Amino acid sequence: MFTGIIEATATVARLDPKGGGARVTIETTRPLPKLVLGESIAVNGACLTVTGFRGRRFTVDVSPETLRRTTLGGLRPRDPVNLERALRMGDRLGGHLVQGHVDGTGTLEAITPDRDWSLYRFRAPNALAPYLVEKGSVAVDGVSLTVFACRGGRFSVALIPHTLAATTLGRRRPGDAVNVEADVLLKQIAAMLRSRRAAGLRRGQVR
Repeated sequence: MFTGIIEATATVARLDPKGGGARVTIETTRPLPKLVLGESIAVNGACLTVTGFRGRRFTVDVSPETLRRTTLGGLRPRDPVNLERALRMGDRLGGHLVQGHVDGTGTLEAITPDRDWSLYRFRAPNALAPYLVEKGSVAVDGVSLTVFACRGGRFSVALIPHTLAATTLGRRRPGDAVNVEADVLLKQIAAMLRSRRAAGLRRGQVR
């Protein structure tokens, strides 16, 4: 589990094919403290497992499914990525609960400067539209953001200078693909309501 508060940005050092998936080597500007084998780390919002580390570099294995469902399949050497280590019990929850299970890829459609802010408009996959609500949370490339306007599969967020500087979103340009994860709480509520409706229909059929 993560919070969507990016701890560091890094760059892709190598990508090596591995059994239909890939082994990705990531280089940080400084060694990550107390990184351990087997721990979870979110790379551009996708939860991955650390399979090796040395100095400022660590490796993660990416499955074929993850390559297909996220933007990780399009990474190239020297591409920047967002990093967040897993939430520990007792940590501050500065963003929102993020699973690192990317729901799909979206597209950055427009950037509009607004004094000290920048307004970013994204298009998400149609299946995510029901989970995008005004003042709700969404994770874009692993960054916890607040939706201030949405319609259909499009949603807008306002980014402060710190977020632009501390994450890869400041380097994104219209047309770029991004990883999108909807708020897990909304997904759980929707699943519960679907289950109740289905149970009600079954009871009606029995009668």
